[in-house]
Amino acid sequence: MVRTALTLPPARYEHGGDEYVFVEIDQAMSLEANFKAMTVTTALRQRAVDGVVDICPSNASYLIRVDPDRLHPADLVKELRALEESATELTSEQTLHTRVIDVPVLYDDPWTRETLMRFRDRHQDPEATDLEYAARINGFSGTGPLIEALSGAPYIVTMLGFVPGLPFCYQMVPRDRQIEVPKYVRPRTDTPERAFGYGGAFAVVYPVRGAGGYQLFGLAPAPVFDGSQTLPDFRERLVFPRPGDILRYRAIDQGEFDEVRGEVERGTFRYRIRPYDFRPADFLADPDAVTNELLEVLYR
Repeated sequence: MVRTALTLPPARYEHGGDEYVFVEIDQAMSLEANFKAMTVTTALRQRAVDGVVDICPSNASYLIRVDPDRLHPADLVKELRALEESATELTSEQTLHTRVIDVPVLYDDPWTRETLMRFRDRHQDPEATDLEYAARINGFSGTGPLIEALSGAPYIVTMLGFVPGLPFCYQMVPRDRQIEVPKYVRPRTDTPERAFGYGGAFAVVYPVRGAGGYQLFGLAPAPVFDGSQTLPDFRERLVFPRPGDILRYRAIDQGEFDEVRGEVERGTFRYRIRPYDFRPADFLADPDAVTNELLEVLYR
């Protein structure tokens, strides 16, 4: 059995009025911190503790809403501390039942390129596109190798936020291979719906058109938010991604983009989804082996 000790500082517990408990796993984002947050919140959800109203995991923290008439927040903190103690070491027996999903992306598309060029006065490098800038500061020889790295390894959804349905995704590679970029110096006032963006070490797909400050790398033909719930994958929920989902942002060409857009407009599009029992301890022990297994499961 694989065992992986998590070398993280003790969590910080804070009360938010009478109804909320906030727990910070670590000040720095890491897969280890997110795995611990998911392990604790999954265990709490399985216990179905009376008085726990809502559980909201985040990148390296989580928030619990409690009904103080049924459960005192101090008693909840005791419960959470016990769960934290049991989550200081991950084993291969600890499993997250999740989904592996193919998310097609047209990198360096004409729509996000037109948008980003309108806001060069707000960017760190007004003379380059966002992809060109990201390739340079991350040590890639050009945008082609950067796109290969962006689309090569899958990402785990660490949280949803900013606007409904926006998935914050952390690429499942060792830290020395993480791609990182700063946000714009000043935010844009426009971002296309379904734009694939990158800020810090997080990838996102913007659910709706609006403001934004992440670097723009491409456009997804399929939505992550469907307010009308007409597409089959959205019949039960307006929002498609879930925390813990594993997404592969696969590079596609204009032809496949147009084909997928046609399916979306006809209401027939379905994401390629495979169920998967993800074991964080196995991933931390051998990231590349688990990544290869994820891709095999997704495309076999």
